[in-house]
Amino acid sequence: MREMPPAMPECGHEALRSNRPFRSFWAAQAVSQFGDRITELALPIIAVVALDASPTQVGGLTAAVWAPYLVSFFVGTWVDRRPRKRPLLVSADLFRAGVLLSIPGAALLGSLSFSHLLAVALLNGAGEVLFNTSTPPVFVSLVPRIQYVEANSALSSTRSLSFIAGPAVGGGLIQVLTAPVALLVDAMTFLASALFLVRIPIRERTPDLDGSPSLWREAGHGLRFIATHRYLRAGLAAATTVNFFTFLGSTLLVLFASRELGLSPGLIGLAFGIGAGGGLLGALLASPMSRTIGVGRIAVTGAVLFPLALAVPVLATGPTWVEVTVLAAAEFVSGIGVMLFDVPLNSVQTSVTPDAMRSRVNGAFSTINYGVRPLGALIGGVLGSTLGIRPTLLIAAVGGTLGCVFLLASPVGKVRQMRDLDAVDAMTGLPATGQTNPIASTEP
Repeated sequence: MREMPPAMPECGHEALRSNRPFRSFWAAQAVSQFGDRITELALPIIAVVALDASPTQVGGLTAAVWAPYLVSFFVGTWVDRRPRKRPLLVSADLFRAGVLLSIPGAALLGSLSFSHLLAVALLNGAGEVLFNTSTPPVFVSLVPRIQYVEANSALSSTRSLSFIAGPAVGGGLIQVLTAPVALLVDAMTFLASALFLVRIPIRERTPDLDGSPSLWREAGHGLRFIATHRYLRAGLAAATTVNFFTFLGSTLLVLFASRELGLSPGLIGLAFGIGAGGGLLGALLASPMSRTIGVGRIAVTGAVLFPLALAVPVLATGPTWVEVTVLAAAEFVSGIGVMLFDVPLNSVQTSVTPDAMRSRVNGAFSTINYGVRPLGALIGGVLGSTLGIRPTLLIAAVGGTLGCVFLLASPVGKVRQMRDLDAVDAMTGLPATGQTNPIASTEP
């Protein structure tokens, strides 16, 4: 028999604020997000400053961070077979804390090496994949459907804030404590996250498991499920298109700002830091705009704004202050767009995914989305060398907006409120038996 979470009032803001289990979950996410910003700075700094790593080695370190996501689909399939997901979140946090603690320990003993850093990047990434694929089932046990957009907006706001304040705090810690010791702080954030999670009163939804002994067979079933589910198929196609083209262009932005505009590293960092505020604003706007304009329309708007912002830097001409302002504006608009795209789309995906498939769906999205990022970056580099950086940025901007076509041609773009999805059969994406829902039943 499936265990359901305790009933909660479905009244938006007040209900979410009074939802203590979700607030603890939110706190766990927030503290680990700020810790992540420290690691993102500290690992390459250790490689370059302490270990005199070459550019190739630094590139390999970056690749190691992303590599575990290529198997997240299979990790998600394995997670779906586990009856309880909260212990996996706690284990992932404790595992990552232990992995990061090995660096200050090795530095203290004078035995730190690049191979050690590489192993830490891989293992920390693997722990992140386990955490991320285990998150959706816990999320739906804590938040009623009507609050999905608001809850996702809250989580995204904290993540955006970490990208604004996190690098500054992390840089200060690295300056004062040194990079290896600063990782000790990140390890502590994972321990704090685990403490928040283990204290949450939760009754997880226990999906009916098919008992299949073959992980590969279940993974294949998950892929076919997404391919035949109109909501999930459209969301994945849109996200993959947007991610491919934005990485095709964004990988050239620093090079463009440095060589084409002649900006110093300090000014580039200033522009990017100001622009990061757009992500926070977008996360705060996503929920109220979804309620007034419609969930699907906001997702479509974000799918256009996010990549289209890559065309803005091409307009940067004139004095240095104008170039910095234009670059910051491009990043600001892009940040707003990505949140208007992610928050409602993630909420729709959560609503239409059956309990037994949540981690598989999350894993498939991660594998494909993160898998196209290095491909987009590689092709962007080739186009930048052959066509030039400005034309490549324009190609990326126009190509990325094509992602909205998949949403407009599917029921996703027609969703107005989360209640509209109550009449959708999560297993098929079609109207539930005995229900008539014009949004769900409209053929693309």
